[in-house]
Amino acid sequence: MPIIMNTIYIEAPVERCFDLARSVDIHMQTTTATQEKAVQGKISGYLENGDEVTWEAVHFGIRQQLTAKIIHMEKPHIFVDVMVSGAFHSFTHTHKFIKLGGGTVMKDHFEYRSPLGILGNLADFLFLKRYMTRFLIVRAEELKRIAESES
Repeated sequence: MPIIMNTIYIEAPVERCFDLARSVDIHMQTTTATQEKAVQGKISGYLENGDEVTWEAVHFGIRQQLTAKIIHMEKPHIFVDVMVSGAFHSFTHTHKFIKLGGGTVMKDHFEYRSPLGILGNLADFLFLKRYMTRFLIVRAEELKRIAESES
């Protein structure tokens, strides 16, 4: 089961970083390359524990949908979402926020299983893990840019 971890320092308060990361509207702003939009469930505002959102996006040239649910939240330090339905066999994405000085360390821990057994494992090795790593890094960098530019 592949695990992707990413850590980034953001020169902004932990509360701001936490809220930006759980904002449906900001998620859509930080994923323009894949044209992500919320189409069902919580389609705007801040995600709360128990909320579900269905995202529609284009990955590898294919429009697809994925539904995720927030299963754990401790404001403003952690929230966890899991896939309810979508292209993966499963995933768990843990978002952690640690106050450091006047800023925040944001950590993503993304653990997933690809579908299709051995073919999914081959896809992980050939391109999927690299693709997902880049996706998470770009989103974190966009969150950093937004958090540091707000007054």
